Amino acid sequence: MPQTTDNSTKTLFSIIQAAGWPIWPLILCSVVALALIIERLFHLRENLVAPPRLLDEVVGVMRQHLPSADVVSKLESNSVLGSVLAEGIRAVAQDPRLAEDALRQVFENAGRRAVHTLERYLSTLGTIASAAPLLGLLGTVIGMIEIFGSQAPGSGASNPQLLAHGISMALYNTAFGLMIAIPALMCYRYFRARVDAFQLTMELASAQLVPQLMRFAVRSSTATSA
Repeated sequence: MPQTTDNSTKTLFSIIQAAGWPIWPLILCSVVALALIIERLFHLRENLVAPPRLLDEVVGVMRQHLPSADVVSKLESNSVLGSVLAEGIRAVAQDPRLAEDALRQVFENAGRRAVHTLERYLSTLGTIASAAPLLGLLGTVIGMIEIFGSQAPGSGASNPQLLAHGISMALYNTAFGLMIAIPALMCYRYFRARVDAFQLTMELASAQLVPQLMRFAVRSSTATSA
């Protein structure tokens, strides 16, 4: 077993050596992409963003009165959706005369901030997915330059060692660039779709909570006028 591991390590180092210096930016991109994918997989979980029964629980608490400040604070720390709903509840609690359009604007602003948080690092992952093939192409071009440089001027003779090195550089960089770009692009599309789905969930939840909150705003306004 250790012999197999040593052989695999030697093979990996030989591939990196054959690919030349253009492979190092690709290795850096692969490390960054892997870290971002793991980070987003953790933070875009449903229970951290939009728990399925959270809205029903909030509506149940609001049957008779607005939640207390402590409950709103717990709701805000519960999830991303909880922070959006807490913004609306807190706005009505602070200003009972708040108009419905103003309340919807509060929810919209909170939703924008939440979506911005969910989209964190996605642009970097998308950039890596787009740039990795170009970096691989750069290595291919440099490898082709090595191939042409292996031709002896005038005589037409070639250096087989330089020729093989140039071909290896060209092929390894192209393959490695595609190996990074394909999973990075797939993960970017997957995360993008999840963010869009969470955004829709938050918009629908906010729209359902508005009439519930306006009951208390109207009731408070009437009491104040009387």
